[in-house]
Amino acid sequence: MSIDTNNGIDTTKNIDVDRLKDLSEKNKATPEQGRKKIQVKSVTESGFRNLNYARDHKPFLISEPHPLLGDDQAPNPTEIALGALGSCINVGIQAIATYRGVTLTKIEIELEGEIDISAVWGVGDLDPEKELGITKVRANISLDGDADDATLKQISDDAVKWSPVANTFIRPVELETATTTGSNA
Repeated sequence: MSIDTNNGIDTTKNIDVDRLKDLSEKNKATPEQGRKKIQVKSVTESGFRNLNYARDHKPFLISEPHPLLGDDQAPNPTEIALGALGSCINVGIQAIATYRGVTLTKIEIELEGEIDISAVWGVGDLDPEKELGITKVRANISLDGDADDATLKQISDDAVKWSPVANTFIRPVELETATTTGSNA
């Protein structure tokens, strides 16, 4: 994917450094306050189109591409997951750089995942030995700014290490499901 992103950003421009430092100190003093509950509601619009609701934002569409029987009007769930990963790493890079007094002029993260979808949502190849989902992600991070290469690399490494979304990808997560059916739904 080639997108011209050489727009000379200034990552410190819209970040309140004092509030960032206050947030940092608050979470060091009382780490339990950093535990939050995140909620999203996903509702089928039609076919493989799902509207997703988060907080008070407008709903965002997640769809499937034509080869997966969708209308290809929005990114698919896996693309959204990779986008969430890239965005979380990006926010971490910005926060760490700002906190350390580094002004970045370029942040670009290209993500690529390897996925097995041959089970076709439970109606395809159901070999129980199969590893479904994303099995490998490559993140190519490009940074530039007013720091040397070693400092920029450390900022990137630290952002990946402390990214909540990266850690969700890296470690097992307990998934609890409950199904409400019929007239109770």
